[in-house]
Amino acid sequence: MKKNTLKLLAAAFIMSTTAVVFHSCSDNDDEEIISTGIASDPNNFKGEVKSGETVTLDPTKVYKLTGSVMVKAGGTLVIPAGTRIEATGGTSAYITIEQDAKIFANGTASSPIVFTSPAATPGSWGGLVICGKAPINKGTTATAEVGNATYGGTNASDNSGIIKFVRIEYAGAIFTADKEFNGLSLFGVGNGTTIDNVSLINGSDDGIEFFGGTVNVSNIVSVSNEDDAFDWTEGWSGTATNIYTKRRANGVGNRGIEADNNSNDHNANPISNPTIKNATFIGGTTGEADALKLRVGTRGTFDNLVLSNWTTGINVENDASLTWFNGQNKITNVKFDAITTKASGKGNDPDGSGPLSGPTVTILANTYTENASATGAGNGVNTPTWATGWAGL
Repeated sequence: MKKNTLKLLAAAFIMSTTAVVFHSCSDNDDEEIISTGIASDPNNFKGEVKSGETVTLDPTKVYKLTGSVMVKAGGTLVIPAGTRIEATGGTSAYITIEQDAKIFANGTASSPIVFTSPAATPGSWGGLVICGKAPINKGTTATAEVGNATYGGTNASDNSGIIKFVRIEYAGAIFTADKEFNGLSLFGVGNGTTIDNVSLINGSDDGIEFFGGTVNVSNIVSVSNEDDAFDWTEGWSGTATNIYTKRRANGVGNRGIEADNNSNDHNANPISNPTIKNATFIGGTTGEADALKLRVGTRGTFDNLVLSNWTTGINVENDASLTWFNGQNKITNVKFDAITTKASGKGNDPDGSGPLSGPTVTILANTYTENASATGAGNGVNTPTWATGWAGL
């Protein structure tokens, strides 16, 4: 009897000691990460993160994205700083965060999270997709091009999680003319979501595109993508601060910004009306060589821009967008550098039902203001200091 009592006391002491040690490790962030669910095999990372499930990746491992990852409503995907995900599943490989799901991708400047492809070829995979419940003008809700997930709603402050110090490379797969993936696709994402210090590099379509929503972004790099660097449509109304974009050296690529409201109804509500502050757009003179293409009813307010090496700096099209911008001082403190035509405009096509057949419109002097000292993203045409190191430039 005495021996059994001693054994019980010893076991209790061991359990107590173990609990203390475990707590101490947790306080010091040294607790071992045990990947479960779809992360249990890093060489075959694909599948669903189900409702109520949290999948945490291990930053010491390289994850091979062999197919799609769908984070379902109520599910959470946690990606620690320094994690590397390599897409090997071609256009079937992408990550979609559905409505009421969360992603926490918290990189750091010294240890960014990297999504890439070992093929090192633009269009090697589908990119990162987030679907929120913020307002859009395509309908109360709609279906995303990627993953067929629902997006849109009435919650402007919807929260899909955090994306910080993340680099996305070689994404933007193109399936058809109506189904194209970008580096980062934001469908109806709300302003409760944090998107800060994100780099989109060497994609085959747009670097980043907003499909409605209210999300705010800051410190965005979009370089060497084969279509537009920064794109919005369907009623996006957030704020973007510090944007640095640059076309590929061989001339491949299109506009710095392609901005739409709704191609079928230029006055559809909510109307695209973002605020763009501190931005540099470096381009080329082939293809769609507009630094800013503002059309089909989009609105917006712009300040502190550097536009360099474009055929046209500011191109405003369609009656609704012309009414908003022409002569209204919505674009201020612009530095034009090696720009052939500073601003141009073309009217008509009021309802999006036909081709742009209206007359060329004179852009009034007070449509924009110039400032030769404008710094754009922070360092003129040069890489801003906030993008050094982590962004892959």
